[in-house]
Amino acid sequence: MIMARVALTSSFKSFSKWSAYLLPLLVVMVAGGAIVRLQVDRLTQIEAKADQPQTKAEYLREEQQILASLQLARKLPALGFDNLVANWSFLSFLQYFGDDKARPQTGYRLAPDFFKLIVDRDPRFLGMYSYLSAGVTLYGGKPQETVRLLEQGAKSIPPVMQSEAYFLWQAKGTDELLFLGRSADAQKSYETAADWASKSPSPERQAIAARSRRTAQFLASNPDSRRARVGSWFNILTNAIDDPTRQFAANQIKALGGTLTVQNGAVQVRLPKTD
Repeated sequence: MIMARVALTSSFKSFSKWSAYLLPLLVVMVAGGAIVRLQVDRLTQIEAKADQPQTKAEYLREEQQILASLQLARKLPALGFDNLVANWSFLSFLQYFGDDKARPQTGYRLAPDFFKLIVDRDPRFLGMYSYLSAGVTLYGGKPQETVRLLEQGAKSIPPVMQSEAYFLWQAKGTDELLFLGRSADAQKSYETAADWASKSPSPERQAIAARSRRTAQFLASNPDSRRARVGSWFNILTNAIDDPTRQFAANQIKALGGTLTVQNGAVQVRLPKTD
């Protein structure tokens, strides 16, 4: 009897130990399954209507379904699977952004929701920033929100990753200068971008650091610097996620007196001779 009780107690302790790991996983799987179900339903609807014209009201209903899935993902408990939620959200954003039939009807107003969810869940997910910042600023028309989320993400970057994450400060400075008219803040952002990029010994990063410092210096001497603006548009050009954005940035560079050339397959910019 005593041996049976010992065995039972041991089994209970073993079960309790495993349940501590299995319960959070089960919660995530159930919640994640609900999100996936919403996404699958939406994909099924898109495929069924791919060759059929849709009304604006139908596109708006689809947008509400996307918003519902984002709200559900935002409520998922933080149980160590945040990066999976962030990855799913990023893939969903790419699908949302690339829906060239729906976006002209509804716009890109959910782009900030995607960006906030991903930054909250996994701010070290560097690959998503170029896409989301462009989506929110250039398409969603909310550069202030982009700046806020870039700053939030940058604060979570550990020193060991800073040399790869310099572009967060470049993007922040670009929005501050070109879209918000905050040249003093942009100067500080470019200085920080230079500091972070310079932590890498690679010649490419050192060149990026030097370019960011020059932009900060231009702004320090002339807050309305054409050279600084050309440099900022060049950042947009090199990080653009679609051809219309690249062409728009190239046109802005030319309008400001900059010149674009291609050397060894890479785009180079020549700044205006005068500010």
